[in-house]
Amino acid sequence: PRVPAQGPNRRKLDAIALRDDCPLWTTPSRYDNLLTMITKEIELHGHIIDSLILPKVMDEILARRGQFNIRTIRVGKEKTDTSYARIDVSAETAEQLDDIITHLRQHGAEVTEEADVQLEESPADGVFPEGFYVTTNKPTSIHMGDKWIDVETSIMDSGICVDSETGRARTVKFCEARKGMKFVVGSEGVRVAPLELPRTRGHIFEFMSSSVSTEKPKGAIIREVAEQMVAAKKAGGRILVVGGPAIVHTGGGEHFEKLIKGGYVDLLFAGNALAVHDIECALFGTSLGVDLNRGTLAESGHDNHMRAINVIRMHGSIAGAVKAGVLRRGILYQCVKRGVDFVLAGSVRDDGPLPDVITDTVQAQNAMRGKLGGVSIALMMGTMLHSIATGNMLPATVKTICVDINPTVVTKLSDRGTFQAIGIVTDIEPFLRELAEYLREMEKE
Repeated sequence: PRVPAQGPNRRKLDAIALRDDCPLWTTPSRYDNLLTMITKEIELHGHIIDSLILPKVMDEILARRGQFNIRTIRVGKEKTDTSYARIDVSAETAEQLDDIITHLRQHGAEVTEEADVQLEESPADGVFPEGFYVTTNKPTSIHMGDKWIDVETSIMDSGICVDSETGRARTVKFCEARKGMKFVVGSEGVRVAPLELPRTRGHIFEFMSSSVSTEKPKGAIIREVAEQMVAAKKAGGRILVVGGPAIVHTGGGEHFEKLIKGGYVDLLFAGNALAVHDIECALFGTSLGVDLNRGTLAESGHDNHMRAINVIRMHGSIAGAVKAGVLRRGILYQCVKRGVDFVLAGSVRDDGPLPDVITDTVQAQNAMRGKLGGVSIALMMGTMLHSIATGNMLPATVKTICVDINPTVVTKLSDRGTFQAIGIVTDIEPFLRELAEYLREMEKE
């Protein structure tokens, strides 16, 4: 508990109480070091109470053996009101204080007397300068010339490249770095906007890092996913679907097609497998040789996916097969007919692959990142690797839903930085069937 200074510490307090910035309430033991510790003042703005930002900041300081004094705090009275706190953060050494401040910035803390960012040139192509700032997926700004500049595209695990002539700042991957480019080093002058909880109670995105459970009420969650998709469509946002072959294997392809027909899919990320088995199903009625109507292995069915690849390669592309009238139904058919953009990223285990598959992983990453503009909802279904890869490219502000029968897939997605993702543990086919039905009902309403 915080108590008035007593005894010898009282005399120390009297000696420095004439300073306007002296906190009048503190712990007696802390005052022994007050005059020798190094201090910086930070500010917190926004919904720092109900989003638990303030306690996270205090825990961070204590966990790193720092000390703090809350100088000013104003708590919003209404639900929409923001709060404000001004806090002195102290440490025994400048290095320790810099480390604390670096971690506090990830929670939206701002140093009151903020210096400009430090810039250094890249020493070689594909190499960042030593000590470069590593980005998160939260909205980020840098301080230059007495003003804050927003960093373009919030992508984790990148560097911040600054163009001194235009004053623009953007995130850059290793493969994009060129010798002589200027990058932010250290964390000084960097501001990160924390992700706050929505103001609406009961919202599925209210608990960003809630645990994954098979016992959550899926019907209510799926209905709200549908509501979010309808709202995104009305607001002009784009909906991204990241899909795995389980969509086809489970018989969910026909329901996914309904989403595309309804205009609820603007962009599709997948691998060779989803496309191959969707085309196999369209041409032969099987997926991995299993007849989807009867649920039994078709005669010579194991050949079908190879024959499907050969048909598409014969026509040069998926669009070519559609134009020739060979491919007349399926997920990729609907994408071609309705102008839904898709990126197929390859892997080392691909058969074929299809001519549309990008086999160079760096090129695939660039193609995916280049199409994410305006995406407000990402729906990931039945693919762990593509979900994690896409999650690494998404800003934290994108509402992300991960659907998989395996709960560890959702957990791994969150553990690798996509903390905003919510998880629905269920089979893909019933999820898509129910989602398509809710969307149909809402269109009628």
